[in-house]
Amino acid sequence: MSLYDGVDLRLNVPHSARMYDYYLGGFTNFAADREAAGHVLAIAPWVRDAARANRSFVHRSTRALALAGIDQFLDIGTGIPTSPNLHEVAQSVEPRARVVYADNDPIVLTHAQALLAGTPEGRTAYIEADVTDPAGLLAAPGLRDTIDFSRPVALSLNALLHFVPDAHGAYELVEHLKSVLAPGSALVMTHLTVEFAPEEMGRVVGIYQAAGTALQARTRVEFARFFDGWTLLPPGIVPAPHWRPTADDPAVSGSDASGYAGVALRPTSASPGPRPAGRSCSPS
Repeated sequence: MSLYDGVDLRLNVPHSARMYDYYLGGFTNFAADREAAGHVLAIAPWVRDAARANRSFVHRSTRALALAGIDQFLDIGTGIPTSPNLHEVAQSVEPRARVVYADNDPIVLTHAQALLAGTPEGRTAYIEADVTDPAGLLAAPGLRDTIDFSRPVALSLNALLHFVPDAHGAYELVEHLKSVLAPGSALVMTHLTVEFAPEEMGRVVGIYQAAGTALQARTRVEFARFFDGWTLLPPGIVPAPHWRPTADDPAVSGSDASGYAGVALRPTSASPGPRPAGRSCSPS
């Protein structure tokens, strides 16, 4: 029996998650995905580097927040599992870390078991939910069994919001999610931009839209708006490879990454509530 039996993957239609998997050198992609990704790479060969830079940022930001004492993570728009996954990074720092993955893609659901193999001390869970319905996502069965929203949570929206145009309420849904997080929580985001290669990015947007996937690359100012009211951690909003790089990261220029990254904390004075347990949640 195939892993995909009974799942309508629409294999004849390119899918953004499977195209991203192809950019990363994965194998969970099909002919339509590879054809569309090939068109993208012919226009913008740096997209492969951008995917790698995004993945490395996820690892660095997760590690930094876990080291600072945040031990709960909500990763929305999980995508196809690619080890090390977020929970593996977080639990390598804090074995008791709790991680919930959320996605509405049937192909991610078929691979969800790979996202649940965490440490004995920690917990990992997967919920089927759509970021464009934040109220439904927050009410999803299993979420609050794993995440305690009275304590800080790292909310990861990496490489996700460029698939939610302004007309679909991108800023409003992020504010809804931010509003339920305790002081000391973190918002972690990456996002495509038009500012490094506007002509090529415009053509890339056209390829995705032709495949039925909305895509809106935003400027730095537009990206910064998602963090309104929260305190950006150094170095602020920068190209993804420039956010606290290490010697082990792939050598990718800011222009080739063609996207911004940022991590911000909800100020501890934002609202009354219990102090986080354990270490201080103030990464410098």
